[in-house]
Amino acid sequence: MIRNKHLPTLFASLLLVACVTINIYFPAAAAEKAADIIIKDVLGDAPASETTEPGPSSDGKSSGDSERLEALLGIFIASAHAAEADISISTPAIDGLRAAMKARHSQLGPHYDSGAIGYTRAALVMIRDISAIPLPSRNQVKKLVADENTNRNALYREIARANGHPEWENDIRETFARRWIANAHAGWWYQDSGGAWRRK
Repeated sequence: MIRNKHLPTLFASLLLVACVTINIYFPAAAAEKAADIIIKDVLGDAPASETTEPGPSSDGKSSGDSERLEALLGIFIASAHAAEADISISTPAIDGLRAAMKARHSQLGPHYDSGAIGYTRAALVMIRDISAIPLPSRNQVKKLVADENTNRNALYREIARANGHPEWENDIRETFARRWIANAHAGWWYQDSGGAWRRK
């Protein structure tokens, strides 16, 4: 049994450790949910939604000093995880990038379908078969791809910045790389982890 006089010190120490751990943790599951919201919106596969489900909470009853301490920490940590799970994807900059990408997709879509372009392992778009693009349209498609990649790079950077963790940019990019492929339509092309092109 933990004596009452030691509770404040122990609680403060554990609270500090929990705060430090939570602040540097990259919430991969929440990032995937956020990526899916954006990607489905861009592809026009589902209505945009900004909500994410909260994490689990702790409300169990306890008895005794150690049980009370565990319950308090459990509530705090669960609440902190629920708060961090709500990755912000709604800022003026992010909204503008999403709108531009969504508008552009109507022009890029047929080229995904034909296999002319595909998703890269760096969460970008690349021309993989120039011969599948009619000659008069090639310069236009090249510009569309370049503009798309500019927006995608800015999107990953802005999501990390908007959530107060610019160091998460690579993690955000890697998450999007997986989710672009997961949300790709049947027949679209993508690069695997080794850089080889595969058809979904």
